[in-house]
Amino acid sequence: MAWTLSTSVDEFHTRAGGSLAASPARNTVLLTVTDRLRERGPHYYGGDAPVFGWWCPEPGGPVGGAFLRTPPFALRLGEMPVSAAGELAAELAAARTGAGAAIGAAVGAGSADVVEVAGSDAAVAAFSAAWQAATGATGSVRTRERLYRLGEPTEPPRPPAGGARLADPSDRQLVIEWLGRFVVEARLVASGVATLADDRIAARQLHLWEDGGRPVALAGHSAVIAGMSRIGPVYTPGDHRGRGYGSGVTAAASAHALGLGATEVLLYTDLANPTSNSIYQQIGYRPVEDCTVLEFRGRAARRARVA
Repeated sequence: MAWTLSTSVDEFHTRAGGSLAASPARNTVLLTVTDRLRERGPHYYGGDAPVFGWWCPEPGGPVGGAFLRTPPFALRLGEMPVSAAGELAAELAAARTGAGAAIGAAVGAGSADVVEVAGSDAAVAAFSAAWQAATGATGSVRTRERLYRLGEPTEPPRPPAGGARLADPSDRQLVIEWLGRFVVEARLVASGVATLADDRIAARQLHLWEDGGRPVALAGHSAVIAGMSRIGPVYTPGDHRGRGYGSGVTAAASAHALGLGATEVLLYTDLANPTSNSIYQQIGYRPVEDCTVLEFRGRAARRARVA
């Protein structure tokens, strides 16, 4: 079997960690999620156990692709051949019905139901085609994203007033409020916003832009893993937008990540937001790949949502 599935983050890290680190940009989400699960435990993102998988073109050979799923979040595809994405969908679909005995025994047939899948356009398209053919579910695009990598850092063309500082425990309530608004506006799954705020403040991974002594924008950066750090979330309250604060705090968070030793600084944007895609390019970010978050509807999807 080309795909091996597991519920052990340590086994996943041992088997697939080197492959993920070899392509840190396209595996950025898998790297950061795996790191957080190893640090905080398997239920950090929710009560249901996560599922991990890695694909080898030959039995016992090097890993050529990987995915993970941390319910209630989408199944996330890392860098992989499109053929591997299609094989994964077919094997998960078989496991749902009990036909995929090996996978079903490894993770439980219920974990094989897929409500959403996210990853590069090509991998998601291949997964979706195989999943829909096997299950009869229908897929629809929820979000189109673009992954950017920082090239030559550039100051914002219109530097905003004020400056950046790291968030501290006294900012906790403000950070929780802003992260909650960000989750709603970005149409993301809300899971443990207060815990996220506490963890990111304690790790000194959140930046606030202040103008006149009051916070007006927020940006985060992830821990440096395999030379990679990812910027996000980035949030400016509605009454402070249009003044360059988002550019300023993103540039500050990016510079901080570089100072921590990151050789690749990344971020995702929503392709439906032309403003953010423009301002990030103005401060030195360049496109890497386009990604899709796809949701499925039909009997299989309904059963997974109920579960």
